[in-house]
Formats: sequence, structure tokens, C-alpha cells
Amino acid sequence: MAGMTVTADSLPDLVSLKVSLTGHVAEVTLLGPAKGNAMGPDFWRELPLVFGALDQDPQVRAIVLTGSGKHFSYGLDLPAMMGGWAGMLAGDALAGPRTEFLAEVRRLQAAVSSIAETRKPVVAAISGWCIGGGVDIISAADIRLASADAKFSVREVKVAIVADIGSLQRLAPIIGEGHLRELALTGKDIDAARAEKIGLVNDVYADQDAVLDAARTLAGELATNPPLVVQGVKNVLNARTEREVADGLRYVAAWNAAFLPSKDLAEAVGAFMERRAPEFKGE
Repeated sequence: MAGMTVTADSLPDLVSLKVSLTGHVAEVTLLGPAKGNAMGPDFWRELPLVFGALDQDPQVRAIVLTGSGKHFSYGLDLPAMMGGWAGMLAGDALAGPRTEFLAEVRRLQAAVSSIAETRKPVVAAISGWCIGGGVDIISAADIRLASADAKFSVREVKVAIVADIGSLQRLAPIIGEGHLRELALTGKDIDAARAEKIGLVNDVYADQDAVLDAARTLAGELATNPPLVVQGVKNVLNARTEREVADGLRYVAAWNAAFLPSKDLAEAVGAFMERRAPEFKGE
């Protein structure tokens, strides 16, 4: 019904996410359905719907965000997403297709921003791989916890893409400019110990069960505090960086709409599909 508030209990059937509610704590689990909870069209459609509903639900005071299976997320599901982008990213694409791609980037950005913009604190529990888009969404969370087997990578540079849905804008206040530049320019992988050392995660736990238990306990602790005050604290903290983040997101969306189509991008996609090392030529 138009104007009806969607709550955690009234969400429609979901494909890529599972939502459960225990007391005042909601738990959002990435389901895929692609391997490694890779983020395809269903994910980008459902993520803002879920976090918008949790934001509006008075029963929810804190949120745990985690992944199903062994891994948090392999990041963007390139094969699933590239089909819809082919015409927008063609080498001879003119203003029309590029404007369409600009709108598409802004849509994905808004989906991730729905995590940061929810008034309820979000605790991410990360196990296994957290790559690319996975790092984007944990950077939008308030607190990050990891299991000892967690690995992180801002890997977009490896596939000829400037990361454009939040990590370049949100990570500097979390880990510092130097660490962000190292991760984003190299596309290297780091383990949980390094992630804790640079402040990407607050604490590291023995295994997936332990980190999820810790995240639930922490979210439960947050939920015992006065909810409007907790929301106020988050709002005030966000005010320090939200303008800079918003400006950075607009800039990178325009940058990629102009410069993302390239022979190197085609080579990256081809190499990925053929399971071989890419050969980039700066074209």
C-alpha cells in the first residue's frame, strides 16, 4: 500500500538477503545466490529496501551484518552485472549510454549508502573473503569485527576499475590515507591481523562462530542504550564526513561514466572469464 511503512516483519520475499529479528537486534545475512555471496542484480535491488525498512522499524535498535557460508562476499558479481552494462560501456558509447551508466553507478552507491544512513548502528561480522564491493559495504557499517581467517581486498584496480561505490570515500577516516592508498592502488590482499593493526576491524576472533557471537553480543549491548541517543550519536559522528563522502561519490561516478570504458576493462573481464592473468596496456 502506498505510504505504508515497511518493517522487518513485513519485508517481501528476498533472494539475496535474509533478515531475522531477535529482541531489538536485526540480523542481515548475505545469501548470494552467486558463489561467495557475490553481489548481483537482486542484491542491489534488495539492499536499500532492507536497510530502509530497518531504519523505520521502531523495534530495531541495532543491526548485525554478516555473510552466509565461509565468506562474507566476493564483491560485485561481474558476469551478472556486465550484461546490463554492455551498451553503456562500449568504446563508442556517446552521451546517452554514459549518462545511463552514471545513473547506474549512483544507484549502486545509494544502495551502499543505505547502510551508512540508517539511524541504527550496524555491526559487521566478517569471515573469509571480503573483496571489492564487500569492503564497500563494511566501510558503511559503524563497527567491524573479523574472524582470524578473514581476508580483505580493495581489488577494483585489478579489474581496471576505479572503486566507485564507497570504499575510497569512507575508508580514509577509518584506516588513514596512507593505508587506503596502499590498498586501493595495489589491490593487494590483507589478512585479519593486518586489518586489525590498521584499524579496519576493531577485534579479531578465533573463527566464524566466535565473531558472529561477538557481533550479536555487541549489538545487544548497543540496543540496551537509549535508542534516540544512540541514533543522535551516530548522526553527529556522520556529520563530520557525510558532505565529503557525498562529494566524493558524485565525483567518482562522473569519472567512471567518462573514463571506465577501456580496452583494459575488456581485457580484465575477458581474463576473468578465461581464468588467466590480464595484460593491461593503458588503452
